[in-house]
Amino acid sequence: MKHLIVYAHPHADSLNNAILNTAVEALEAQGHEVVVRDLYKLGFQPVLTEADTASMRAGQTPQDIATEQQFVTDAEVITFIYPIWWTGLPAIMKGYVDRVFAYGFAYAAGEAGIEKLLTGKKGLIINTHGTPSEIYDQIGMTAGLKITSDVGIFDFVGIEAVDHLLFGSIGYLNAPAYQAMLDQVKQTVTTKF
Repeated sequence: MKHLIVYAHPHADSLNNAILNTAVEALEAQGHEVVVRDLYKLGFQPVLTEADTASMRAGQTPQDIATEQQFVTDAEVITFIYPIWWTGLPAIMKGYVDRVFAYGFAYAAGEAGIEKLLTGKKGLIINTHGTPSEIYDQIGMTAGLKITSDVGIFDFVGIEAVDHLLFGSIGYLNAPAYQAMLDQVKQTVTTKF
């Protein structure tokens, strides 16, 4: 299958980077084609501007957006890997969604309501956060994160969310705990696709 991984973390020595590398290696070992769009390395401009929307309304999608939309179009599976910051997506990741999953490309308004234009694709989200998972589970944050991303982003445009891994207590664990997370990433991408 053709996989697109949209990755957002500024540090090369991060757990997120290890998750990315684990996912890529596991997928490629199975013969999948993998494209990684590292938003920080790309210097992706996350701010949706008035010029962007005016250009798209005129049928002239800005080149940086069109490039990313082509990667989305070509992919059968889209994976987002990013840390949870302030209980949400890092600004660069949110900006990617704002600009790339644009009206007319990812969704549109039809007679029956919202038309999901990316139907037929599968999605996976992998997140890390510093708060212990038990606390996020208790206060409803885990469920909230899944709703806003799995339903509010993926399902809204027709992408079937096949899984959402959330790893907590990052920065407070030992090496075997982090390895267990990487093993879970490997198992997930190996068994779901």
